[in-house]
This record gives sequence, C-alpha cells and structure tokens, in this order.
Amino acid sequence: MIKDMMSSFELYQPSNVGDALALAARNGKDAWLMAGGNDSLSWFKDRAKKPKAVIDLSGIAELRGIRETADGIEIGALTTLAEVESNAIVKRKFALLAKAAGRVATPQMRNTATIGGNVSQDARCWYYRSGMQCYRAGGNTCYGDTPTGMNREHALFEASRCIAVSPSDMAPAVIALDGKMVIRNAGSTKEVPAQQYFVGPAVNITRMTVLQPGDLLTAIRIPNTWAGATFYFEKVSDRAAWDFPLLNVAAAMKVQGGVIQDLRIACGGVEATPMRLQVVEDLAKGQKKGVEVAKLAGTAAVRGAKPRNYNHFKVTLMQNLVMRAIRDA
Repeated sequence: MIKDMMSSFELYQPSNVGDALALAARNGKDAWLMAGGNDSLSWFKDRAKKPKAVIDLSGIAELRGIRETADGIEIGALTTLAEVESNAIVKRKFALLAKAAGRVATPQMRNTATIGGNVSQDARCWYYRSGMQCYRAGGNTCYGDTPTGMNREHALFEASRCIAVSPSDMAPAVIALDGKMVIRNAGSTKEVPAQQYFVGPAVNITRMTVLQPGDLLTAIRIPNTWAGATFYFEKVSDRAAWDFPLLNVAAAMKVQGGVIQDLRIACGGVEATPMRLQVVEDLAKGQKKGVEVAKLAGTAAVRGAKPRNYNHFKVTLMQNLVMRAIRDA
C-alpha cells in the first residue's frame, strides 16, 4: 500500500494571501494548502493523498510572526514552532505555548513546522495513513476498532465509527488559553473559538477541523485573559524526540491565596478532538490547590472512558497527568 512515490500535481507558490485564496477557490477540493510541509510530504510520498494542485504558502510573509496587540498576541499561522518556543513575548505572557512548542518533534523539524500546520494536521491512525479504506478514508470499517485491531494509540472517548485521536501538541495549549482561530476565504474573514475549530467524526468524518475547501487559517489569537497565569504542560510519548503524543495535557490556572480561582485544562490523544476537561475545571475552582483536589480531578477526568483492547494504560496515564497538572502547575 505504501508506494513512497508522489503522484504528480501542479505546484503554486503565491506571495500573498489574496493570491493564495484565489488559487484555493479556483481549485476547490482538488487543492492542498501546504504550510511547513512536514506532514504534507508524508501523505504525498505514501500516495495516500493525491491533490491535483498544491498551494505552497511558505512565501507569504504576512502569515508569519508574533505580534503583541491590545487584547493579547496574534501568531501568524506560518510562524514556526521554533519561533513560538523562543519568542520573548510568548515566554513572558503565555509560557504554556512555548513549553508545548518545545515538545514537538525535533529541533530541526521545529525550524520548519508551523503552528497552523500543527493544529490542523490530519489523524495519524496507521491504518488510515497506510491507505486502507477505513471510514475516514471513505470505506465502511474502522480497522482499529475490531477484536484484533491494533489500537494502542487510539481514543478513550467520543468515538463515532473512527477511533483515531487528535495528534497535535499545540492544540490543547491553544484551547487552555482560550485561543481564537482566524479563518479567511475569498469572501470573508471569521474568528472561531479554538474549541470549535476541531470537529469529531460524528460531525464530519473526513476532516479534523472546520476548514472547508477554499478556507485558510491565517492566525491564532491568544487573549490577555490568561497572561501570566500558572501553567502546566506534559507530553508522554514512546520516544523523547520526534514522536507524537500518546497523551498530553495543558492547563492554565489562576491561583490566589493557595486557592484555585479559575482553570482551563485540555488533553490530547484521548479523542478525535482535543478534549477540554470542563468537569475537572468545575471541580477544582474554589478549591485549595494541593494533593486532595488533584486526586479528585484525576479520577473525574477519566470518568466515562472506554478503552480498547490495547490502550487501557491510557486511562491511568490520563488520570496521572491531570492529577500532576492540578498539583504541580
């Protein structure tokens, strides 16, 4: 199934957003918008995706950079993860983003991988990536969700036909900071809350985000609401570098007098979308920060989990990561 050879396509390299949007509108479903290219080229080489037109966005300067605004910061979608990790404004106000960015892949890849690409990448289920005709690829089977399916990396919650999970490290951090995604197409610009940017298979099994053909994620806005808060990020993967998360957790917390005044917390690697843990937030608010509430939060986080044959370990892993996030932030 894996051919390791790209199908032919037309390559376009626009120098501004207007031209990119015009090309995307003209090519419709046949277009592939490419940011850093790390994920895109894997799809192309495996012949699992065969776009007729690839629109390389890397030459569009206006999609790069981190800008401080009156309301917070705005990060261009083509800003590299290395820039997010090292940026002085990000580290001073939203260290959670810098920490998450620093845990993605390797230093070499962070120099080309973009924040927009990281939050928008497709599922990494190896059945799907290998070109098998699963539900997500237009077939009528989830090969991971069978008695013999290899589902160690797959979902604990909210699986509707497809049990693949969100593979992004940046997405839970953006959700924890109440980020907003700026989406443009040829006719309009809109701002979507980060939590609503991601969609599960029950909504649309063919995509991971709300982006439609012709849409372009141009920026991510982080409000000052959580600037300077107490943060926690942890990622567990098989390898310390390069690997995707088995599970990750991102938390933003406001603590005053030892009491948790406010909290946003999200996990990746447990369902098709980054999972905001509102039950944990409600439980922890108003409680004294410490071991007691952390243990309760960990237990509450995994309530309703439905592990598959090979991923029972994720239940305990999620429980412990959430507990540490509340205790150690």
